[in-house]
Amino acid sequence: MNVSDKVVKHAPHSRIKPVPKPPERRGLRHGVSLLPSLFTIANLFCGWACVVHAMRGDLTTAAPFIGVAIVLDMLDGRIARMTGTTSEFGVQLDSLADLISFGMAPAVLAFQWGLIPLGRLGWAVGFLFVTAAALRLARFNIQTLTDKRYFVGMPSPAAAAVPAATVFFYPDGMQTYQSALIALLVVIVPALLMVSTLRYRSFKTIDLGTKRSYRGLIVLAALMAAVVSRPHEVLLVMAYAYLTSALVGLALNRFRNARLAEVSAALPAEEAEQ
Repeated sequence: MNVSDKVVKHAPHSRIKPVPKPPERRGLRHGVSLLPSLFTIANLFCGWACVVHAMRGDLTTAAPFIGVAIVLDMLDGRIARMTGTTSEFGVQLDSLADLISFGMAPAVLAFQWGLIPLGRLGWAVGFLFVTAAALRLARFNIQTLTDKRYFVGMPSPAAAAVPAATVFFYPDGMQTYQSALIALLVVIVPALLMVSTLRYRSFKTIDLGTKRSYRGLIVLAALMAAVVSRPHEVLLVMAYAYLTSALVGLALNRFRNARLAEVSAALPAEEAEQ
């Protein structure tokens, strides 16, 4: 037995000390968790700014704030999922901000734009839009979507985009009772679609990391270029195209089902003749 073996044999048993973990950067973690809420607060501010400018009669400035709020509403959820900071508090804060930006703000904007000549009917229709947005958001918070590719009912941001794009395209407003009837449709139709059971396509499930999504990136770039070059016309077309997309899809599905029923009913007769 050599000297080294004796030293090892008679050496006291020593415990292996764990490697100390690096201190957590709580400030950075706290800042990351606040980032989605900051976007939500910015969304809320846009709704408030839209109301203020609409009450002043500056509709040209008020309408784009709803568009900015829509972009911020799309970003806060994605940032929360990317950073792993989703929380029940963030969900509730987002719904409250959406009620202002996509419920109250477009209703006030539409009222100042074309509902005033209708008197009590005008502010009643504006209240209908606010109520529909509240019901839509409440239903979205409690429902469990089986197919995440679609929304049940028109999303409140898309519904708010309809009066916002209309006012942005034609900010002069409706001055007579007859012309104000057009404003009724601009408000009532998206309000009813929000509380409907029609399926609207959701773009949250689109993965931009796949090869097939490269085409989507090209389309997105072309769409951005079109918005920059002709913002009034393109935004108006986008808002109403999404509004009618569910109605067109419903009509196509019924047509296909009718055709399949006709084909299935004709098959037994043909087989019997053979």
